[in-house]
Amino acid sequence: MGNILRSILSIPCEKNMLLATIDGPADARIGWLFVVGGSQTRVGPHRLYERLAHRLAEAGHAVLRFDRRGIGDSGGQDQGYLGSALDIDAAARALRENFPKVNECLAFGLCDGASAIALHCGGLGLSGAVLANPWVVEPQGDLPPAAAIRGHYRRRILDPRAWLRLLSGGVNFRKLARGIANSGKRADDQLVRRFAAGLPLHSRIVLAEGDGTAQAFASAWKNLAAGERPAASIVRIPTASHSFADPAAFEALADALLGAVIPPR
Repeated sequence: MGNILRSILSIPCEKNMLLATIDGPADARIGWLFVVGGSQTRVGPHRLYERLAHRLAEAGHAVLRFDRRGIGDSGGQDQGYLGSALDIDAAARALRENFPKVNECLAFGLCDGASAIALHCGGLGLSGAVLANPWVVEPQGDLPPAAAIRGHYRRRILDPRAWLRLLSGGVNFRKLARGIANSGKRADDQLVRRFAAGLPLHSRIVLAEGDGTAQAFASAWKNLAAGERPAASIVRIPTASHSFADPAAFEALADALLGAVIPPR
């Protein structure tokens, strides 16, 4: 294995520059493109992306993680995950330019970063992807997705403290009624259909079992017709942390990434 690198680079994208961090040995043959979600930077919540990149670099992989336009250290206007195709293309080119021996490239994303991979990476020639808690259901007004509400109430029903709050008047009945009404609604499935149609081959979907976004994804995925769901392995991790912040959840997520690499034949 060659020397492990960690350095900062600038990537041109339209008239702006994306700031990125690369990790890994210069002679790496496996490369990872990290696509950041929401308004998170390339460091990630609880340093998630930085820690995962370090773990992969120790295994001899190369990793490029970047701030898309308008986020973190990058210039320009934030186009959101739906408008991030040019950012992703520029970052993918930079990964291959900086690690020219990479012959197997995978992508990792969390939340709408995972969705961006399915929506925008069809032409990148990925050999696999790990998509954590994909964002495929938009909330209804100021309420979370219906599947997340159902999961919340299932947990509350089993919690004696919740019943005590209900009996003592410590519950907002108007909010409770809105939540119950919304929990029966079926979400718009346009986004999950687009996600399924663009899912890269050899994808692994990782779900935090107690997370609302993951619960909404699982429900939307289940509601797709069998012919609309491409082959993908599902990994469920027992945590309520959307960003896999607890140590056991992080280790399980890291194992999911390392296990996604297809062994050479």
